[in-house]
Amino acid sequence: MFDLICLVFIFVGVFLLIFGNISIRKNKNNLLKNNDDYNFCILIPARDESKVIEGLLKSLTSSVNMEDVYVIVEDINDKTVDICKKYNATVIFRTTKKQRKGYALDEAIKQIKDYNLYFIFDADNIVDKNFFKEMKKTFEAGYDIGVGYRNCKNGNDNVISACSSLTFSMINTLGNNFRNKHNANIVVSGTGFYIKGSWIKKWKGYPFHTLTEDYELSLYSILNNMTSYYNDKAIFYDEQPTEYKQTIKQRVRWIKGYFEARKKYIPLILKNMNKNELNYGSKYSACLGVRAYIYLAIGTFLYILKTILLLFNKDISFFTVLMLLFIIILFVYLIMMFITFKMIKNDKLDLNKITKVKLIFFNPIYLITYIYCALKALFTKNIYWDKIDHKVNKK
Repeated sequence: MFDLICLVFIFVGVFLLIFGNISIRKNKNNLLKNNDDYNFCILIPARDESKVIEGLLKSLTSSVNMEDVYVIVEDINDKTVDICKKYNATVIFRTTKKQRKGYALDEAIKQIKDYNLYFIFDADNIVDKNFFKEMKKTFEAGYDIGVGYRNCKNGNDNVISACSSLTFSMINTLGNNFRNKHNANIVVSGTGFYIKGSWIKKWKGYPFHTLTEDYELSLYSILNNMTSYYNDKAIFYDEQPTEYKQTIKQRVRWIKGYFEARKKYIPLILKNMNKNELNYGSKYSACLGVRAYIYLAIGTFLYILKTILLLFNKDISFFTVLMLLFIIILFVYLIMMFITFKMIKNDKLDLNKITKVKLIFFNPIYLITYIYCALKALFTKNIYWDKIDHKVNKK
């Protein structure tokens, strides 16, 4: 009976994965070519980011009008301000103290003139010289949201930063590339993306204020049939945490924000689920979320638990149970190693050979710790946005 329960969880997980895949393949959405001028601004929330902001500003100087670069700070005494003046970037001082990136962006947008495109970056980002040329193609194709390829500035620092950078490759290389092929809505993750100005004007600001405002934007775009595209040729670089405790704090916030955004938008998406409507595949996929992986994890955990309980069965030797347990765990580990290997092989992260080998062995363990992060997020009532100290100023 216990075996049957385990198999049911695993079967349901596999079924949801397959059905979600089929739904995405049948997605339909309208895309109209855009004839507007490529007139854009850049928004950079940058509280106390003097250690890294210069790298980003320097990377922008050859591609953009620096007066259209808006750096958002909270304090006139912030050393970031002097660096912005050096590069002729426009500084916006916040008047409220509401934490979370969404509030900072909302304040800034309400203070600046209208643009046809609004790019959003973090202060620790560095932009490739061809980023905006590539994004222009996405804009002219008519997409409301365009997301660039997130590479890593410090992926070779240690295996923690490498694993963290690979997380975004899972979202982009495995997920968003597939969604691109079938005209489905992509998942916006982090920064390095633009939003079409017509939507900003409609919102009269930036209305996404959850802990994960990027995922909230993703759900909003699905609900409202916005078009979005992942441009893997538009490259920017990002700094990743090098300490395990930092990644725990970061991932707990992501997971808490994930459920916060879903609580707000999934009921609305469910009400709009109609097979004859646009974006059915994207809507179904959004409602599914990570449910398939949760079923697979529960089924696997129950099977491991059942094996552990065999230790109390006097009819089975202790050694036999340990061997069976070892085989199950090894099987799961090898599958995750294979997935990691495929990601590294198909991705273009700036990682050396030694780091890639370490990743293959360590990333499965890193992925499993998401279970701990999820449990901590679910059982922690209040999780606040905490600043992660950035240090790497160069690519």
